[in-house]
Amino acid sequence: MSFEAVERNLRACFRAIASDRPGAEARDFAGITIASAGAEFQMFNSAFLAEPAGPSEADLERRFAAAKVHFNARGIDWAFWLCEGLVDRSLHRRFRSTAARHGLTWAVDLPGMYADGLLCPRRPLPKIEVRRVADEATRLAFCDIGSVCFHVPMRWFREIFLWQPMWTGPFAGYVGYVDGEPVVTAATMVDSGAGSGVVGVYNVATLPSHRRRGYGEALVRHALDAVAKETGIRRTILQSTKTGLALYQQMGYRAVTKVSVYAS
Repeated sequence: MSFEAVERNLRACFRAIASDRPGAEARDFAGITIASAGAEFQMFNSAFLAEPAGPSEADLERRFAAAKVHFNARGIDWAFWLCEGLVDRSLHRRFRSTAARHGLTWAVDLPGMYADGLLCPRRPLPKIEVRRVADEATRLAFCDIGSVCFHVPMRWFREIFLWQPMWTGPFAGYVGYVDGEPVVTAATMVDSGAGSGVVGVYNVATLPSHRRRGYGEALVRHALDAVAKETGIRRTILQSTKTGLALYQQMGYRAVTKVSVYAS
């Protein structure tokens, strides 16, 4: 099912970010997945459902409690990412109250979107120079654009994305340049295991001074074309912000689930 592709790729993405990093952990237990970078930014110290929860509320409570014990024992802030499709419908209205009992506050709801392939662009797209994240300059550009666009301290992004080993695996980053200046980023996560065959799109961000010119769409299409040439995979997923929803729908994506994020 397409919502499962969204959920699997999201977990795989966080596992890739946490891999080969001092203080990081990635493991399954008690019906949850821990994918923690051990970072200052709690969104990268994450828990997920490893299997469907419910229909009893006690089952969901048990999963939250296991994650809370794990992160409290390590003294780090954390987040729980819940894909609506993995929770019995009778529990949907209890997400926030269950999270609150375990010290988590609702942060955001993101439409989880899926496309078998992209539709043709509705407008001519601008030409940009694209560089794959592979050296310190492109890593710094990726961090600094993300910091501005996602409104988080620069040190938080640099702690995660300056780590060179993470760019040698299935998580790939791209920076788009206009007149020699970095203005837009995107990342892809290939999940080809267990018959998934899907590419996740992440970290799409355009500097405010360069928005509404098609740079984000141009870079996403470039990145997905590059992955398709390497792997043959054209099925893609992403989590959209409200501002990006209409564009992604025009590109051929449809909402198949909701991803709710709760953070300490």
